[in-house]
Amino acid sequence: MADERPDVPREAVAEIRHGVMHLARRMRYARGPDALSNNKLLVLSHLYRRGPSTAGDVAAAEGQRPQSLTRVFAELEADGLIARARDDRDRRQAVLSLTAEGLAALRRDMDARDAWLAAALAGLGETEREVLRLAARLMDRLGEN
Repeated sequence: MADERPDVPREAVAEIRHGVMHLARRMRYARGPDALSNNKLLVLSHLYRRGPSTAGDVAAAEGQRPQSLTRVFAELEADGLIARARDDRDRRQAVLSLTAEGLAALRRDMDARDAWLAAALAGLGETEREVLRLAARLMDRLGEN
């Protein structure tokens, strides 16, 4: 049943969810007005982390349907941010890869968010920053489930 939860206090779940969502929203605002869309960043980030991938692999890994990303793939390719080539093993498939321009665009986006986060972290003590680093590792682990 969807309402069943493990033995974790509802307040703790709500507080963590709220904190994660609030920080994610603030990080999005740190990006410039001409920043790439979330879906474009999702694709570029996937290709950066996992290397060349088929459209289906990108969509599946990111919890989307390939049809939902068709326009995104086409726009990224037209902008020179990704390249498309035939898969050597299955000529019916296309493999997407990150171009140098795509990597530069991704780095610009990360730099803008990192600059905001560094300034925000500067207002915290060393122990608080270490707690957040530990929490970040745990969130990464939770995100893999």
